Amino acid sequence: MAVDKLLKDEASEEKGERARMASFIGAMAIADLVKTTLGPKGMDKILQSTGRGRQVTVTNDGATILKSLHIDNPAAKVLVDISKVQDDEVGDGTTSVVVLAGELLKEAEKLVASKIHPMTIIEGYRMAAECARNALLGKVVDNKADLAKFKSDLLKIAMTTLCSKILSQDKEHFAQLAVDAVMRLKGSTNLESIQIIKKPGGSLKDSFLDEGFILDKKIGIGQPKRIENAKILVANTAMDTDKVKIYGARVRVDSMSRVAEIEGAEKEKMREKVKKIIGHGINCFVNRQLIYNFPEELFADAGILAIEHADFDGIERLALVTGGEIASTFDNPESVKLGHCKLIEEIMIGEDKLIHFSGVGMGQACTIVLRGASHHVLDEAERSLHDALCVLSQTVNDSRVLLGGGWPEMIMSKKVDELARKTPGKKSHAIEAFSRALQAIPTIIADNAGLDSADLVAQLRAEHHKEDCNAGIDVISGSVGDMAELGISESFKVKQAILLSATEAAEMILRVDEIITCAPRRREDRM
Repeated sequence: MAVDKLLKDEASEEKGERARMASFIGAMAIADLVKTTLGPKGMDKILQSTGRGRQVTVTNDGATILKSLHIDNPAAKVLVDISKVQDDEVGDGTTSVVVLAGELLKEAEKLVASKIHPMTIIEGYRMAAECARNALLGKVVDNKADLAKFKSDLLKIAMTTLCSKILSQDKEHFAQLAVDAVMRLKGSTNLESIQIIKKPGGSLKDSFLDEGFILDKKIGIGQPKRIENAKILVANTAMDTDKVKIYGARVRVDSMSRVAEIEGAEKEKMREKVKKIIGHGINCFVNRQLIYNFPEELFADAGILAIEHADFDGIERLALVTGGEIASTFDNPESVKLGHCKLIEEIMIGEDKLIHFSGVGMGQACTIVLRGASHHVLDEAERSLHDALCVLSQTVNDSRVLLGGGWPEMIMSKKVDELARKTPGKKSHAIEAFSRALQAIPTIIADNAGLDSADLVAQLRAEHHKEDCNAGIDVISGSVGDMAELGISESFKVKQAILLSATEAAEMILRVDEIITCAPRRREDRM
């Protein structure tokens, strides 16, 4: 009896078979949830929050869907985490990685049921993953040396990434935008200098790329509307005069004139501060906080453009792009780094006025302005574009490219099958299972498009037994097509990340043989 009380009341533990079942079922449920969003004909999900305002998100981005779920099952959480990591690391393939891990576990469950030990399965999976990766490495194409070819590779990758998203109708337009934006980065993967502004109105086709930087603010009253060769001071400082800034203090005065004296002193203080700022020899002052009327007048008199209340992301980006630094004290002008740009002017996008900085110090900066019917459309467009930008910026660094459309999975599956036939012992069952899990991805792509997946995948398998075959699933015509002719390409880095992350996650969940749940924390009765 003593052993029974090892855990606290209400804590529970699942052992052996039951624990394994719980983790398999949780992981497969998550994979089934996002499965339908895979591929060019994947469906979207509506996510409705329970918070105030009941926000609605319409998306088919795997990571976004899984991030928003509150999940209780520990194995399901492992899959949510791999999709997040995939999103942070390479930006795309968030659905594929979860689906592949789910399929690997589905296969593993059958093997465990037929009395094969989880460690044997893991060993087999490891060998299979290594073999699959080598199969891909043997097939990669690298066109970094030839710029024209490389650019067309990038365009194809961008179009393939976008064709499963909301932007698929105008994918040529957006792929071009994304490639232009990433080519400006000259090989850096820092997407900070690509700013995305969303303005409802117009259609998605009206989106455009603008060199330079656009700040979502209006120019103040009586300020110059256009400044050439701007010297910009980016600051985060309080510019409000009519507040006595001694908190919690009481000032007793015996007449109104004394109040006026205090106000006068405040104004003098402000005037001094503005003088110091003007002393930097600037003609544009961008502040994170409010600027009251009095200092605004002083700036206008000095012919300086003052922009107040710029959002923090905007201001950090502006400092980065113009080569300045955010200042908060102005006593020694020599230590403050000013930003520079050739021209500041006011522009109109739709109904809104914005401020455009062109000819900025950091040549790679640019702004993508997205137009669309509503906020939901724009949010989803931004997520899709972000995926494309991430994949492209990774591909510029690691320029190895593969064909897409289920082609890589079939290549890997064929090689893994060959390995299974050579491997003695129980491991061969696990390797074979890995090959079946890989084939599940083209199967699901075909299913989501409403095609006969069994027939198509059988055709694909037959095609892939020929040497140097480029066959994949052409979802549009609903048959097996030549991926090289159709221009469907994917980045090797994304595929490799999907393969390795999914295998590791499946392996981790397979190792589980006990789940211990803590006792819930009790609320004390405060009486």
